[in-house]
Amino acid sequence: MVSPEELVFTTHARYAMTERSIQEEWVLRLVSEPELRIRDPNDVEVERFFGRIPDRGGRVLRVAVNTQATPWRIVSVFFDRRMRGRL
Repeated sequence: MVSPEELVFTTHARYAMTERSIQEEWVLRLVSEPELRIRDPNDVEVERFFGRIPDRGGRVLRVAVNTQATPWRIVSVFFDRRMRGRL
């Protein structure tokens, strides 16, 4: 699993996690072992990591990560309804 020292969370990502009751552990696990990882079509520096969260009924979590930054920067985090049933 990716350690918290290997990632930086933006203020927006932290706020979104709090508002949406998304645990940091889920984000770390998802970035370490995504079910799907694709480039963001709007930003060449960002990749989207997707994975189902069993603790939330299998909902799909999307984590947007700037993988060009060192350490990686978590930009956004949310449950992606459009990915339901696609993983």
